[in-house]
Amino acid sequence: MSEKKRESGFTVTDRRLFTEDGELRKEAGEESEKKASPPAVAKESVTGEKADKSVAPFPGPGELGDVPPPPTAAEQKAQADAYKASAKELDSRVELSGGSAKEFEMTFERFLASLYMTAMLQLGLMHQQGEQPRIDIIGARQTIDTMSLLVEKTKGNLTSTEENFLQNSLYEVRMAYVEVTNALARPPQPGAATGTGGR
Repeated sequence: MSEKKRESGFTVTDRRLFTEDGELRKEAGEESEKKASPPAVAKESVTGEKADKSVAPFPGPGELGDVPPPPTAAEQKAQADAYKASAKELDSRVELSGGSAKEFEMTFERFLASLYMTAMLQLGLMHQQGEQPRIDIIGARQTIDTMSLLVEKTKGNLTSTEENFLQNSLYEVRMAYVEVTNALARPPQPGAATGTGGR
């Protein structure tokens, strides 16, 4: 198979790292040297300890760089139609198995509830049964900031029920965030029992 092949206006590029014999392709080594990945930024926890993993920072406002043009209206319609057909097929399978497809429909309230649950999991205030709570302060902050962004971006577009649900959810997760960060910043009390036993 040739590395580049022109056929009806398309360019096919072989991006495999190894040849058919299992040897590293020369071009693959050169391409990996050309592409410099963004430096990973080590995050520190609230307690000042280094986090276990490195993460690349999210782009800030105006830092998206070269964003490709959006799909055309025809492409968007074709994709939306294909999505609807696929979803309809899945719904019919759910109905055949005795379930209700309505249970899986996404509503604004369900979307907010998922963000709320995510924030509580990240704050360690909820956890899967049989698992220890894990705290992800940075993740919780980003989830809460996402909810704050929704408040700004949906002004005037929500029903009173949706608005109340959003405001109450945001209030509760912000309060939980403050309580958890204050607890983490507090020095350990002398004589406090140390251990990893759960409640």
